[in-house]
Amino acid sequence: MTKIPAAAPVPLYGAEHAADPQRSYDLLRLQGAVGLAEIAPGVVVHLVTDYRAALDLLQDAETWTKDTRGWLSQVPLSSPIRPNVEWRDSLFYADGEYHAHLRKVITDSFGLLDPHDVRMVTFRFADTLVQRFADSGTVDLVGQYARQLPLMVFNRLFGMPDEYGPRLVDALAAMVDTDPERQAAGGQAFGEYLGTLYQTKAEQRGHDLTSWFIDHPNGLNQEEAVNQILITLGAGNEPLSNLIANTCVRMLSDARYFGTLTTGSLPIQHAIHEALWQNSPLANYSLHFPKRDLTFHGTHLPAGSPVMVSYAAANTCPHAGVPTDGYRSGTKAHLAFAAGPHACPARDLALLIATAAIERLTSYLPDIELAVPVEQLTYREGPFHRTLTALPARFTPLAPDAEGATPWSRSPADSGPDAGPNAGPDAAPAPTAAPTAAPTPTPTAGPLAARA
Repeated sequence: MTKIPAAAPVPLYGAEHAADPQRSYDLLRLQGAVGLAEIAPGVVVHLVTDYRAALDLLQDAETWTKDTRGWLSQVPLSSPIRPNVEWRDSLFYADGEYHAHLRKVITDSFGLLDPHDVRMVTFRFADTLVQRFADSGTVDLVGQYARQLPLMVFNRLFGMPDEYGPRLVDALAAMVDTDPERQAAGGQAFGEYLGTLYQTKAEQRGHDLTSWFIDHPNGLNQEEAVNQILITLGAGNEPLSNLIANTCVRMLSDARYFGTLTTGSLPIQHAIHEALWQNSPLANYSLHFPKRDLTFHGTHLPAGSPVMVSYAAANTCPHAGVPTDGYRSGTKAHLAFAAGPHACPARDLALLIATAAIERLTSYLPDIELAVPVEQLTYREGPFHRTLTALPARFTPLAPDAEGATPWSRSPADSGPDAGPNAGPDAAPAPTAAPTAAPTPTPTAGPLAARA
């Protein structure tokens, strides 16, 4: 491997990094536990690639701040990563007591969700999506399944009627488009969705996350509540979509997991955790800034300098504990959900939805297989997420009148329209308009998976 000067930033964007991110991380490791990375043209950060160093940073809330405002002047407004680092009043950018105040609203509210209800909701929307392609024999598991299912579930868990699910899917798809006009339109649509959501639940509470955010004893005002909804929706969407897709790749390309579909050789949960270890759906993030000048794992860091964690590199570093065969049984010590006070507050929910999504898909399509060699799969360019551009698969077509369980024949008890949160008399009424009492923050590009 060619040695590079210690101060030479390694680009984490572009086609070369998307095709072989481990090459980038190997180059960064030549600089030590902390190296210089360029996350967009002209935007350089220190990147932690060592597992132990990552834990030291993530677990030390006294030395570091998450507030990006002192650094934002170094990120051009036109930079593609600017929306992913833009400060807003949410737990994602908060420190100390205020962070704990906001985070408790989210953790308490997620704690009120019934796992059985969430599983049934996931099954129901999985059925809806599988019905759309089951009779064709082919599917893009990214565009037709993994990218849509989490948002349909979140739309329901946050309290909106099902017809708003496709609007949310379309808005967030536009926000990650390369066309600036489409991005702006997507951001506006997402902002309108958030405003309508808040007004609807402010007028009539339900058994849903938004109502619980509003009614929490910590007393969030409208702006705070909407910002927490925005960050948790954005945080949950792309990494969960990526996790579903990346797990499907592993199961359909590794004989140990492919056997799960017919013989149960290894459970889906093992494939999920292998994907989290080896192909972290959020590859690089956790932006922090040291409050004072310091030397961190051999690297001098001036106060206020940007430092990010590479979950992907930390998980695969030589002493991360990953065995050479790539298989870890029964351990969940990966950093895909970060660690410390800003660890993802919805880890269990994400794992529950991903497991249910893949269970439902493979229960209907046990002979599903990749339609192209795994080496031909491509990933979207960008420094943060590990996102497949597409995942073509094929299977024996399934008709509504086929024998056995089909997405059309599941009983209402486990996949009917009243299953899960919001069901019954307190279900969300159809919204009418966006709120006018206070402005709703309008995102300007694709949501980033928050490590709160």
